[in-house]
Amino acid sequence: MIYFVEDDDSIRELVLYTLNNAGYEAKGFSRPSLFWEAVQIERPRLVLLDIMLPEEDGLQILKKLRSASSTSRVPIMMLTAKSTEYDKVIGLDYGADDYLPKPFGMMELIARVKALLRRAEVVDGDKEYVIGSLRITPSRHKVSVDGHELSLTLKEFEMLTLFAENQGIVFTRDQLLTKIWGYAFDGESRTVDVHIRSLRQKLGDAGKLIETVRGIGYKLGES
Repeated sequence: MIYFVEDDDSIRELVLYTLNNAGYEAKGFSRPSLFWEAVQIERPRLVLLDIMLPEEDGLQILKKLRSASSTSRVPIMMLTAKSTEYDKVIGLDYGADDYLPKPFGMMELIARVKALLRRAEVVDGDKEYVIGSLRITPSRHKVSVDGHELSLTLKEFEMLTLFAENQGIVFTRDQLLTKIWGYAFDGESRTVDVHIRSLRQKLGDAGKLIETVRGIGYKLGES
């Protein structure tokens, strides 16, 4: 089930119509309070979230979703009229997996929804990666440091897994955008840097494993 929080009736109805025609189950909510009631009943597969909302803004909702264990890994896409690089960075810094400014085309929306849902699927069987105190289990979407499980966003998890699968290989920012986001993103260098910074903070001492290669990009180093 896809949940869409948007107080503009015309936009909400158009997006829901498009999603349903594309074969997805989707519910729309005009107010955050209605959305939270639904989350208690059924955890969504994906959340589409506007920023400017009554009761509480989308960034507050985003932070709450990311802080709750039951929804911390649910893919979240921001759909908003705010389109400056600063607003994008704030949303990504708070844990959004994607950001689509208004006005947007329905075909692009569906393409991004498909990409987010595809990446959220369980992959790689029971394979694990252990680098020093860091342990990554892709099939369980689990990351732990010194035995303590961490809560990562979808994009953070994908990036860390990519690094682990290619330990020692340097990825440029453009390569990371292509492999993780799958499309060219406005303010793209900043987007990658925000996620790298967030990853390092969450990993604590193990964050030192993510090395900056000056003038090129990033890699996962040796333990």
